[in-house]
Amino acid sequence: MKTEPFVVVRSSFVVSRIALIPFVLFLAHAQTLQVTSALGTKFYSQPDEKGVVAAAQKAVDADPRNPALLLKLAQAQASVWQELESVATCTRGLEIAPDNADLYTERGHRELPLRQFEKARDDLAKAAELDPKKMAAYYHLGLAHYFLGEFSQSAAAFKHAVETAPNLDERINATNWLYAALRRAKQPQEAADALAKITPEMKNTEPHTYFYLSLVRFFQGAMQESDAVPPAPSGSDTEAELAFDTVAYGVGNWHLYNNQAPKAQEYFRRVAKGHVWVTWGFIGSELELARSKPR
Repeated sequence: MKTEPFVVVRSSFVVSRIALIPFVLFLAHAQTLQVTSALGTKFYSQPDEKGVVAAAQKAVDADPRNPALLLKLAQAQASVWQELESVATCTRGLEIAPDNADLYTERGHRELPLRQFEKARDDLAKAAELDPKKMAAYYHLGLAHYFLGEFSQSAAAFKHAVETAPNLDERINATNWLYAALRRAKQPQEAADALAKITPEMKNTEPHTYFYLSLVRFFQGAMQESDAVPPAPSGSDTEAELAFDTVAYGVGNWHLYNNQAPKAQEYFRRVAKGHVWVTWGFIGSELELARSKPR
């Protein structure tokens, strides 16, 4: 079931609890419109089938001015792609705690899949100002600049993300984007220097982040393209699509800045056929396809 955003109008009559039950069940399974892409595609939230949003909302209802609980609610909403709702929850939290770097980071993070890149850039810059050691703020700030085509600024943010990464997995992830930003900023030597810091003996510690290392090894020439790109996902396997989108976009991007635009566009089209519209690879592919459309 997919619905357009709806407005609940207050009425003068009292609805019984029994009558409310079907409406509550509808809300739990509704998919609401979140954003229309640059290619004209409408993207929707997922149903809250496991009740994660409902549970987080219940906690907030019991303590409505608790910024930590509002942050958890925003994260729960984002887990089912309720990005608009997550942004609104963060805004509510910031009205209570205006200097909360976590809330600024979360709001900026959620503005990215809504394609609100300028708003995200402002929020994430504020988060980094409030907490200069917050890797997530720099990482998502790098993405905001990147999606806006501000590649030098993106590289600067990703350098901070690499420097503040709390573990090797995060460092590899940020290095992947740092390399891409530097190449798009036409700084190939700086890009090569960034890659060189991920040495051959370095390995992922988290199995679900293997694809970032695959991309880095491909960029280094240590892995063949066919080995780096995972199989295209089938069905609704979100994790498989995340891995495919990330690597396919990264490889396509590599072809783009190596003057192989047709090959790059092929990868971008494959990514944009998916359904996980919140991944960075999906957003990047979509933007490149939109930029290549005849004016």
